[in-house]
This record gives sequence, C-alpha cells and structure tokens, in this order.
Amino acid sequence: MRSDLGIRGLLADYRSGERVPVDVLRAAHARAGRSDQPAWITLLEWEAVAQYLDRLGPSGPQLPLYGIPFAIKDNIDLAGTPTTAACPEFARVPQTSAFVVERLIAAGAIPLGKTNMDQFATGLVGTRTPYGACRSVVDGRYISGGSSSGSAVAVAAGMVSFALGTDTAGSGRVPAAFNAIVGLKPSLGLISTSGIVPACRTLDCVSVFALDAADGALVYAAAAAYDPDDPYSRPAPAGHAAPAPHTPSAGSSRIGVPPAGQLEFFGDVQAAAAWEAALELARGLGWRLVEIDFAPFAAVARLLYEGGWIAERAAAVGEFVAAHPDAVDPVVGEIIGRGARASAVDAFRSAYRLAEHRRATERDWARIDALLLPTAPTIFTHEEIAADPLGTNARLGTYTNFVNLLDLCAIAVPAERREDGLPFGVTLIAPRDHDARLIDLAATWLGETATATATATPSSVAAATASGVPGDAASGGTLVAVVGAHLSGLPLNHQLADLGATLDRETRTAAIYRLYALSGAVPPKPGLVRVGRETGASIELEVWRIGHAGLGRLIGGVAAPLSIGAVELLDGSKVSGFVCDSRVTPSARDITEWGGWRAFVAQEAAATLS
Repeated sequence: MRSDLGIRGLLADYRSGERVPVDVLRAAHARAGRSDQPAWITLLEWEAVAQYLDRLGPSGPQLPLYGIPFAIKDNIDLAGTPTTAACPEFARVPQTSAFVVERLIAAGAIPLGKTNMDQFATGLVGTRTPYGACRSVVDGRYISGGSSSGSAVAVAAGMVSFALGTDTAGSGRVPAAFNAIVGLKPSLGLISTSGIVPACRTLDCVSVFALDAADGALVYAAAAAYDPDDPYSRPAPAGHAAPAPHTPSAGSSRIGVPPAGQLEFFGDVQAAAAWEAALELARGLGWRLVEIDFAPFAAVARLLYEGGWIAERAAAVGEFVAAHPDAVDPVVGEIIGRGARASAVDAFRSAYRLAEHRRATERDWARIDALLLPTAPTIFTHEEIAADPLGTNARLGTYTNFVNLLDLCAIAVPAERREDGLPFGVTLIAPRDHDARLIDLAATWLGETATATATATPSSVAAATASGVPGDAASGGTLVAVVGAHLSGLPLNHQLADLGATLDRETRTAAIYRLYALSGAVPPKPGLVRVGRETGASIELEVWRIGHAGLGRLIGGVAAPLSIGAVELLDGSKVSGFVCDSRVTPSARDITEWGGWRAFVAQEAAATLS
C-alpha cells in the first residue's frame, strides 16, 4: 500500500500520464478517512484539498512536489485550520501558514490535514494526547513513538507521501524507527520554525518523514530556506551542499560507534541482537567502524530534562498550563510545571556543563564522518508506557536527546527487523551542516540506486527547488532571478551564457526588499535583503531559465553572504534567486533609492567621469 505514494514514482507517473493528481489525492484522502489509526486531529474536507489542487494551474507539472500529498503535525500552522498542539482548549486558527508549509505548497505539495501528537510536543511516546494514542503500524500492541506520532503513522500507513514533524529530543526520529520509515532531522536553523508552537525554542527544528532517503531529500530541498522573520533561521553557509571535509567514497566512510560496554538496551536482547546485525550490515557496505567514547554524548542527553532546558518548555506554554490544569495531560503538566520552577542559576549551570561535554565530543568528530547509533534502545507496549510514563520515555531518548543540544544533524533509517518481527532502526548523525553527506550515507544504507540519490540529495536540488521551481532541464529548466553583476551587459553575465541559460523576462521584485552594495566585493556586487512591506521597495531584476546541470554549477560558485533562496516578484509569484544575509547591512551601503543595481552602477560611473 505504501509504495504507490513514493514521491519520485508519483512524479514519474504524472509526467507519463499514467496517473493524475486528482485521482491520487482523492484516494489518499479516502484512505486517511477510513483509517482506524487516530493519526489525524483535523483531516481537511475534500473540497479544501481540491482547492489546493486548483491552485497548481497549467504550470503545475513543473513543480518539484507537484500533486504530492502530505501531512502537517498539529503544532505547525496551516492557514484557516486550527492549531491545537493536541490540546483542544489551546486551539487557535491562524490566518497564515507556517513559512515551511507555504514553501511546500508553493512547490506543489497538497496538505491533507493536521496530525496527532504528544501534547505540546512533550514526549517520545505518542500517547499523551486526548485524540487517542497512535500505534506502530508494524504491531499495534506497541507505541508509535512521539511526539510526531500521527505524522509518522500517516506516512507508514500509506495515507500521504511525506509528513512534517518537529524534533527537539528525538520526536522526528523515534517514530520513524517504530514505523519503519525515514526520519530526517536537519541542522538547526536551515528550515524555518516560524508559525510553530515551540517546545524548546532554541532547540526545535522541523523534521521530515518519508518512505526513503531520496524522497526525504526532495522535501528538504523544497523546505529549507532562510526566513528573515524567524530569529533562529539562518542562511545555509557557502558549500553547505558539499560532502564533509573528508569526502570519503561510499566504501571508505569512517563511521563512529560506541564500544559495546557503553551501549544500553535495558534488557531487550532482541534489540541488542538487531544492533549487532546492523553493525554487520555497515561493515558489509565497506564502512570503516571506529570506536568512540559515547560517555560525553550520553551526559549531554541527560541534560535535556535534568538541566535548564526544561525551563524553555515553561517559557513556551507554561502560563497556559498553569491557568488550564484540567486541559493538560497530567504527565505533560508535571514536566512543564517542573520547568517553571527552574532558576536562572540552573540554566547557566546547564550551559556550562553542556560546553564541557561538547568540547569532549570534538575530538571524535575529527576522526569520523558520521556517528551510527540505535535510534531507540527498545520499544514499549502501550501498557508498559501507562505503568511508567516518565521512566519509559526517558529510556527512549537515550540515543536522541543529545543531538539538538550539540547542534548536530541526523537521519533515522530502518534496519533489519528484530527476530520477533518488531521494527528496529538506526540513526546516522553528523556535525551541523553536513546534512547532504548524511542523506548520501542513508541512501547507501537503504540500497537506493545511485541515480535516485543523485537526483534527490540537497547537493543537486536544494537551491534549485528553494522557490518551488524544478531543476529539471527536460521540463524547461529552473527560473533564477538575478539582481546584480549577472544582469545583461554586466561583468558576470557571461557565466549564465556559458551555462546555457536564456533570458526569460525583465521584471521587478515585490516591494519587500532593500538593495545593498557589498563592501569589498570583486567584481562589485549587490545584496538583496528581504525586510518586509513597511520598509521595503521594488528592485529591478532579470529572470533567467537554466537547466539542471548548469544550475548546479552556478550554485557551486555562490559564496557567503550570498545564497540561493526564494525571491518574490512583483506579480506575487516566487522564483529562485540570489539573496543576501541580512547581517551584512551594517557594513554595506544601502542603494535601494536607485531601484536596481544597473541604475546604481550607471550613477557611480557618471560620478567618476565628472
């Protein structure tokens, strides 16, 4: 049932005419409505789904996620749909969608609704919700994992092609393991968290559930972009899409693993045996296993609920919890209430300990390309969770809690089933901004073909799909906006011509940008910075059409503070284009008054002649 919703397969069928989006979406919607899993808090009416389909228009088939059904965790806003965070009394109806949801819809994806979760994203179990506890799709006696329970189940049960979750302590990875799917947890700040009910604001990130690594990469490529309205968002650094500095081949990757004495499975011999089988698979792939000291990572994991970060949960929703105790799950209320009692002294002590443990982990990252761990040490039945809700939850975070605290990226992938038939998963973890390398490793682990991964990793499509426009030359190429030295007749325009790009049109941006002359740039270049409608202006630009291979080479030459992101045009449409990190503005010259780079350059030349 699941394979018919794989993203790449769907897109291929749409291109060939074998299937059409309206039939796929209608079937997915019906399947979601018939499911006996409590995966959904709000399933959109079919008429609402059809309205999203209607938006695709005649150019829709060119979009990178054209007609792909997806689900949204119910702490992430979808315009006009209640956001409950699994607490009905907390519900509100947002007028706008979260930044990441807007990007995915612009890329052609179609939302089916909002999914169930552990209340206020507090838990790794999927049972702390008034909407009913989700179950593992492999064996319903066992939990689905949380807090992104409904999102994982919706993908694993064949209701959608992908789903958004959130991840603070492992909520985008543990449910992936318990439902035998992929869970991608990107580096902090690369996918915006604006429009999301926070758990721990400094640690939260949006996660992606998908059927395989290549599908996850396609979604990540469309979702990741700098959001100037999110104070925790950041542009991808120059070279982000490149592999880790060691750049090993697939057969010589250095993979860190803890020594056996540092691993804990809490008496679950089946999980321990599954881990040994996973190590054999890693060796069979040619990966070189390197033992590392897991103790400092484990110490960081304990900090998440023992230290000052528990106070962040109280900062997010503590006032509501205190004012509505009867509306809150008792376990969730206890945890958040404990955070309200933490002091600033506790927070600083935790920060000091984290810095010490982080330093202790740094020596290992110099020796390895990625860390391989069990995603969870065991799996629990619903009865076991009910008998010990706090203790069981703490055990589930053994190999996930430290990741966001150390600002690492991770991807959870299925491994061979346990001998008792239950699911078992492993997670690959790497330093911040090595997301592309992790996806490549995950694809190797899953046995995906080289062709599939080459067309799906962020290294090939991240910037190409940033605005929801494809990087497929066969479909006419990607539209890219240029505002500076790449304009016709200016010094870098030859790069576009050399890459086979063609001019599509001359136009202007929406009136939400300011233009800056960058200090010290050779040749001189501007930076386009999004500032909003209160202080923004419309800037002259050109839109060029460039094929996939050419786009990849163009992106490879983009260096900070510039990057490729979404540029909104005067007519409200969006294309990929050159954008600039707003942090350059104090040292750059504001040239917005000239309305564009060409006019500014002409004025400077005239001033020099005079």
